[in-house]
Amino acid sequence: MDRAVFSENGKQLDSFDIELATTVKERERGLMYRESMPEDAGMLFVYPDEGPRSFWMRNTLIPLDMIFIDAAGMVVSVHENAIPGDLTPISSGADARFVLELNGGRARADGISRGTVLSHPMIARQVALRPCSD
Repeated sequence: MDRAVFSENGKQLDSFDIELATTVKERERGLMYRESMPEDAGMLFVYPDEGPRSFWMRNTLIPLDMIFIDAAGMVVSVHENAIPGDLTPISSGADARFVLELNGGRARADGISRGTVLSHPMIARQVALRPCSD
C-alpha cells in the first residue's frame, strides 16, 4: 500500500494509505460490502484511459467521497458523501483517469477540491507511460 498526497499550490493538504483497484474485477467490486475503512485510507481506481466516469453505491455500506482525477493527477470534480446503497449514477462531469474513494466528509475537511493535485506512484507511472505528441 502506497501513500497518496494531496497538495494545492505546493502546500500538502493530507495523505492517505491507498489500496489500488486496477483490474476490471477490482474496479467492479471497489469498496462494496465493507463496514468501515480507516480514516487515513482510500481506494484508487485506475483506468487504462481518460474518459467520463460514473459510479454508484450499490452494496456499499459506508458514505464515501468520490474524487475524480485526470491523467496528470489534477482533481476535476468531487462528489461528497455518496449515500450508501444509492443506485443514482455519480458522474465525473469531466474526463478522468483515476477515481479516489475516501470516507465521506474527508474531501471537505481536508480542502480537497477541483484543481487540487494528487501525487501517487501509480499516477506518476501512468504519466510517464503516456506517448509524447511532438
